[in-house]
Amino acid sequence: MEIIRYASLKSTPWANGGGITRQIAAGPDTKNWDWRVSLAEVSKAGPFSPLPGVDRIITVVEGDLIALTVDGVEQALETYRPFRFSGDSETSAALPTGVLKDLNLMTRRGAFKGYAAIIELSKKRPHPVFADQFAVLLQGSATVSPAASPATDDAEPSSTAPAAEALGKFDTVVGSDDAPEISGRGFLAVLSIDPVLSP
Repeated sequence: MEIIRYASLKSTPWANGGGITRQIAAGPDTKNWDWRVSLAEVSKAGPFSPLPGVDRIITVVEGDLIALTVDGVEQALETYRPFRFSGDSETSAALPTGVLKDLNLMTRRGAFKGYAAIIELSKKRPHPVFADQFAVLLQGSATVSPAASPATDDAEPSSTAPAAEALGKFDTVVGSDDAPEISGRGFLAVLSIDPVLSP
């Protein structure tokens, strides 16, 4: 069960001085990536750097609104509303309500396909995080536990439940085949990164 703590993420200032980025994860490596998950703090309006061949999904996770202009068409993106656009597009941002944080998923076109969903957590129904997924706690109080092992007839009853770990705001749970489970109250961003299969 892997947790990437927000407090451990290093911040990288943008070249244009408009904000900073904290990379959560990237693959197959951090420099030559085909997919990348990051959090950005946007403090100044301005153009986005072009990323040819990359598909992007941006989600405002703190703050009210970002006004994104993509190839001349303005999109008003409210909090927790994922928006997909091409890194090939000419893109710029305005901040009508001030500074904000956004969650970014980038995938190399033809290699991976990215998806983003915002879900409301429940204490009664834990949410599993599968392999090729990242789950980021956006708001509220939550814990993550290893998935419960299925009971078998000849198995001894377990005297202790799997240990749960508390999650802080913007902490990320890395999915796995064992599918750790998140429960609590609040909102969770679930980012899925699916490899594109060759025909």
